[in-house]
Order: sequence, then structure tokens, then C-alpha cells
Amino acid sequence: MIDVKKIREDFPMYKNFHPKNGYPLTYLDNAATTFKPWEVIKAEEAYYTSFTANSHRGDYELAHDVDVMFENARETTRKFINAKLPSEICFTSGASMSLNLIAYGLAHILKPGDEILINKAEHASNVLPYMVLEKEIGIKVKYVPLDENHEITVDNVLESITDKTKVIAMAYVSNVVGDIRPIEEIGRICEDKNIYFIVDASQAVSHIEVNVEKCKMSFMAFSAHKMMGPTGVGVLYGKYNLLEKMEPLQYGGGMNQYFEEDGTYELKSIPTWFEAGTPPIAEVIGLKEAILYINKIGVNKIHEHELKLKKYLIDEMQKIDNIILYNKTSDSGIVIFNIEGVFSQDTSVYLNYYNISIRAGNHCAKMLKDDLNIKNTCRVSMYIYNTVEDVDRLLEALRNSKDIFKIVI
Repeated sequence: MIDVKKIREDFPMYKNFHPKNGYPLTYLDNAATTFKPWEVIKAEEAYYTSFTANSHRGDYELAHDVDVMFENARETTRKFINAKLPSEICFTSGASMSLNLIAYGLAHILKPGDEILINKAEHASNVLPYMVLEKEIGIKVKYVPLDENHEITVDNVLESITDKTKVIAMAYVSNVVGDIRPIEEIGRICEDKNIYFIVDASQAVSHIEVNVEKCKMSFMAFSAHKMMGPTGVGVLYGKYNLLEKMEPLQYGGGMNQYFEEDGTYELKSIPTWFEAGTPPIAEVIGLKEAILYINKIGVNKIHEHELKLKKYLIDEMQKIDNIILYNKTSDSGIVIFNIEGVFSQDTSVYLNYYNISIRAGNHCAKMLKDDLNIKNTCRVSMYIYNTVEDVDRLLEALRNSKDIFKIVI
């Protein structure tokens, strides 16, 4: 049993937020970003106040200490996702950078007519790079159909594969529908058919167990800020033999052995190959602390807690006449809904009056409207520090929403 009230003491946002109108902070937008525990905050502060130095640049003790901390974070991340080698972990600015690096790093391998399978529930970062490459090099972007619950199924993936399929790219957990995709089964299919399997794990790594080896992933990406870590840092995982085939997206200091006037140059080994320039050192150290914090609680306990809150929210929402629910069956802590006849942003503004924070809009999945038959929705996303009282405050506001425009206007 998780003591959520005790856990909340680790998050200074709950202490430092100054409520308006006397209503307490009810933060339910964790799929956008999460609060940060003291361990993460103090780790970053310590870098800036006690051991500031660049990484892999200096031949002095302070720089060596930073190098050790930086590489310890890489090893912690490796264990967290069960990668084989620390060199399969590349630090980036976030999942968007990682996904772009993968797509463009593979561009020289892909040929005109090669097919890339994505789906209409994907985040923009896992769609737009392939749309650009379609125009630039003539690959073909195709879409795996979603089922009646707007979810991905193994059967639909199998039916979409042809002898031209070279890449399957999808989120482990949809950031809108919230379905946990059958990644292990799809990974085995990709391995059998020699297809690159690219997984966006941004909504997965701090909610469920992620095992890149078991799921046969070619590449995986995620951001630290969605898992209680800092903004501005993310991870690109790739099997070592595949990373060797990729081209860097950026060139510069730290990632080359030498370059000469005659145009000759040599790059350093992986993962440094992909980490040009000064990396986000403090943020990488903070990411390590976020992983340790998740491990201390237990990711399975986090997921169990979210599902209990979601079930309670769904059960009670279905008793409110003017609430439209779109993902009753998905098995994550994400709920998407609308108030009948109310624009989603108006709902968000209304809830903000009570200091209830949710997300409204298309959630960076702008093609999903074709399946949902509506462009914008409201999204609630739970995390470990959310309580039944948080859910009750949301429900009370929704029950009183017949007077919504008295507050919005």
C-alpha cells in the first residue's frame, strides 16, 4: 500500500503553490510533465553549487568527478530499461530530439518505396520526421488502423505489413487514448521480418516496466521530465550494431577524434558519436535521481495506484449526464473526455477556476480526430502523488458544470 500523503512531502510544488480562491492545487496533467521530488532538485543544485565542470573535457579531479557522475547516470539508465550496454544509451535534449535523430539517422539506409508504419494516434514527434522523409527521399508512410476503441492490435499490425515494410514506429503508451500497446508481440514480429522497431516510451517508462531486450526494440526514446526528472534531457536507446549504422544529426565538439584542413576527420565511438557539444550535465544527473526515486517506490505499484484512481474516476464520470468519455477501456492512468456542447479549452479554463489542472486540445496527435470524430478533448492523467481527493474535486466541478459559462465568461 502506497502512502500518498507521505510521498507528497517529497514534492515541493504542493507546499509552494499558493492557491487562488481558496482551492487547493489539483494537478492532473502528468502526461504533459510531472512534478519533481527533492532528490532530483537537490542533485541538480549540487552540480551547480558544489561540482561544476564540463564532462569529458578536463584533465583535473573536479572534471573527473563529473565524468564519473555522468557515466553512472548512463549505467543507471541502462539498468532501468534493461539495455545490454551503457554505450546503447545516448543522452539527448528529449524524446523529440531522440525520435528525430533515429529517423534522420536511418535516412541513408532507407530507399524510395520503403514503407514506414505508424498510426493516427501517434505524437507529432513520431510522425512528422517520416512525413518529411517521404517528401525528401520517397519513402511511403502508411497507417496501422485503430480498432473500435482507438487502440493498436497485433492483428491490425500484421495486416498492414508488406514486403516493403522497413520501419514500424509507435508509442508504447498512447498519450491520448492511453492504451498500452502489445509491444512485446510486435517486437517479435519485427525481429522475424527484419523490420526496424522504434518505440516512443515517453508515457511508459515511469508507469510500467520497460524491457528493451525482451520487447526486441531496435530503438527507443523517452524524456526525463515526464518521469519526475528535469526538462531538457532525454534518452535515445539503440541496439549497438544499429547505432553504428546511423549518421549523427549534429557534429561538433566532444564527438570527434580529429579533423584536418584536407577535409579528413574521424568521429569518436558510440554513444559519444551522438552527443556533440556540452551535454545537459545537471539534467542527466537529475535523471539518474528520478530513476532511483521510481525504483524506490516500484513502477508496478505506481501503475496499480494510477489504475485505482482511473477506475474510480471513470465509474463516477459515467453517472454524470453531460460527460462524454472516449477511452473507458484503456489500461493506463489517462482519461479523455468532453462536457457535452462545451469546447475543451473552455472546460480547462472552467476547471482552472478551482485550481484543477488538466490538458485540453489535440495533445499533439492531430490525426486522431479522424477516429475520434472530434478534434479536441480534455485529458486527465494520473500519477503517484495524486489522491482520491484530487479525483473528488474534479468530479465535483464536473457535476456543477451546468453553470460553466458563468465562470468562463
